[in-house]
Amino acid sequence: MLWSLFKILVFVAIIGLLAMGAGYLMETSGGVQITVAGTEYTLGPLQSVIALGVLVFAVWLFFKLLGLLIATLKFLNGDETALSRYFDRSREQRGYQALSDGLMALASGEGRVALTKASKAEKLLNKPELTNLLVAQAAEMTGDTKKASDTYKKLVTNNATRFVGVRGIMKQKLAEGDDETARKLAEKALELKPRHQETQDVLLNLQTKAQDWAGARSTLTAKLKSGHLPRDVYKRRDAVLALSEAKDILDDTASVEQQEYAIEANRLSPDLVPAAAMAARAYIEKGKPRAATKILKKAWEVQPHPDLAHVFAEIAPDETPEERIKRFTALTRVHPENMETRLILAELNIVAEDFPEARRALGDVVEKQADARAYTLMAAIERGEGASDAVVQGWLAKALNAPRGPQWVCDNCHDIQPEWAPVCQNCHSFDTLSWQTPQTPEIATATGVHMLPLIVGALEDKPETVEVEELEEPQADDVIEMDAEPVQAEAEKPA
Repeated sequence: MLWSLFKILVFVAIIGLLAMGAGYLMETSGGVQITVAGTEYTLGPLQSVIALGVLVFAVWLFFKLLGLLIATLKFLNGDETALSRYFDRSREQRGYQALSDGLMALASGEGRVALTKASKAEKLLNKPELTNLLVAQAAEMTGDTKKASDTYKKLVTNNATRFVGVRGIMKQKLAEGDDETARKLAEKALELKPRHQETQDVLLNLQTKAQDWAGARSTLTAKLKSGHLPRDVYKRRDAVLALSEAKDILDDTASVEQQEYAIEANRLSPDLVPAAAMAARAYIEKGKPRAATKILKKAWEVQPHPDLAHVFAEIAPDETPEERIKRFTALTRVHPENMETRLILAELNIVAEDFPEARRALGDVVEKQADARAYTLMAAIERGEGASDAVVQGWLAKALNAPRGPQWVCDNCHDIQPEWAPVCQNCHSFDTLSWQTPQTPEIATATGVHMLPLIVGALEDKPETVEVEELEEPQADDVIEMDAEPVQAEAEKPA
């Protein structure tokens, strides 16, 4: 606003000064005398100013005609480009002006104006390496994908613009959902510019989405070498990719190479729970229980996790419940106040039918941070201690509507995954799953709360005893899955 007011004031001042100057010239006596061939010409003040302007224009026109004359003489002397250069100077200036206007229109979001200016610049300049990119981007902005694609293909044919053309077609294929072609184009683009960060990220995302783990590890190494990735992040993600190569470690067809990938993944990132579990299973297959125990203890120190307890139980599958409790001391004495440690201890003691000790292991978990698993364990403890069916079913009723506790959650889209994977099944982002309690816990059923009085009331009307096998049905199907294999193996024994 102030700038506009300032320009108006300056314009008014200039007009005023010109008017004053004209009035002064009209009132001034005298003038300019010019003698030409013995004849004198007397010009008044105003006439003198006009004559000066005409003289300046005449001098400018003289030099222009002189330049044309020189170009003509050079053309007659054999320089066939002299005249074209003379006229091309103006053409080039208009072309660059059109190119500049097109770039401004593109930045302003005026796609059609940018396309018009780009076409004009293309005709005037005849420099496709400058105008084709503007034409392609303007065509994309107006929705003319065919023209944009044809223009990008022209850029591919020129060595100076090949990378830009390949990248443009790659982005078009991504928008169309053709990931396979886009991945091949990204690989080609990375060959042309190995240090281009955006291309590295796109290629890595496409490779992980296509489960090309070996190619993804190569791209990840390129990111490290180009300085676009910190070394600690690189080691973590390289471990995830190595773990992905060993994802079939438990199959009968698993090769020794896959076992080595799992061990390598654990070496690269010892705190990665899936890597520790797979590496431990690989050592169990090799007959090395000590190495498996060492790996699991190290991972448990970082983060207690039910998967680690499952694998720890697999080290000695034939041991008695009492022997298992004793052997699990190697884990449970680390982070004894952790909720996972308490739940594991409670499950182990339930299997050993030491229900008072199982209750002590749970402590105040039920009051402070109970989830479906904790309520289910309390139901098992009450059943083991001889509580009534109504009490047992009351705990199971609470478990029916309780949150499931920590799960694999995507940090990017917050989607809950049933098991760990290198790529989120929902948003396809790489290495974003972490073990945490969901921000918005899932609801088991829409009518779960309304069914609780019916469940408890129906049991109170029944005089007969409900067997443990009957309690296990809602526990497995409607409430939760038990998170520790050693308990699942023996939890169905009658109290």
